Amino acid sequence: MTEPRRLSAAYRTAIAIAVPPLTMFTRRDWRGSEYLPRDRGFVVCANHISHLDPFTLGHFLYRNGCPPRYLAKEAVFRIPVLGRIVSGAGQIPVYRETADAGKAYSAAVAAVEAGECVAIYPEATLTRDPALWPMIGKTGAARVALTTGCPVIPVVQWGVQEILPPYSRRLRVLPRHAVQVWAGPPVDLDEFAGRPHDAETLQGATEAIMVRLTEMLAEIRDEVPPAERWDPREHGQPRTGDFRRPDGSLG
Repeated sequence: MTEPRRLSAAYRTAIAIAVPPLTMFTRRDWRGSEYLPRDRGFVVCANHISHLDPFTLGHFLYRNGCPPRYLAKEAVFRIPVLGRIVSGAGQIPVYRETADAGKAYSAAVAAVEAGECVAIYPEATLTRDPALWPMIGKTGAARVALTTGCPVIPVVQWGVQEILPPYSRRLRVLPRHAVQVWAGPPVDLDEFAGRPHDAETLQGATEAIMVRLTEMLAEIRDEVPPAERWDPREHGQPRTGDFRRPDGSLG
């Protein structure tokens, strides 16, 4: 059995700030906690539909004994006060599209091997799909999973976008919204184990993860997902940042 991680003062501060309003202003439909490993490190892969969903996902994981370490864009670490809390809480900065991008991968591998829960948004940004379905993913989560041999637990969220819509700054806390956070069984990546971590392998494993997230979200929404996954490149959209803003902020 893996020993529980000792939470830093900054992590405890973040919990003290975030948990009370989440408890007060959301109605929670949480399912699948039995799929979260307690005896080893693992990767959580989740869909990304609101800037608030890292908090609702973190609430679910923390309350189920798996305080997450997120891969978060480096810009968050430069925000006054918040950046110090995030850094002190042991979150992992991602230097997107730079020579330092590999540092996040190494830190994530080390965390998993130390028995921790590492939360990764495989889309790497809020989905650009107009109906908020998972779009194509990036390969970082698959690479960490195949390197360590750890389970990949898919988690889908729905309802949080009603509280804070994508790229919005206006919270809608009343009336209380139902927020669904459902975890599922580990994604089956057996066919990719032992293969070279080349583009074909990593893309195949990533697509397996995205397929599972889409299936689970379709179950929550009771809707049929689109036949083709949204690809920002095909629509002239940048991979990161707010594609509606010239400066790409809030991505």
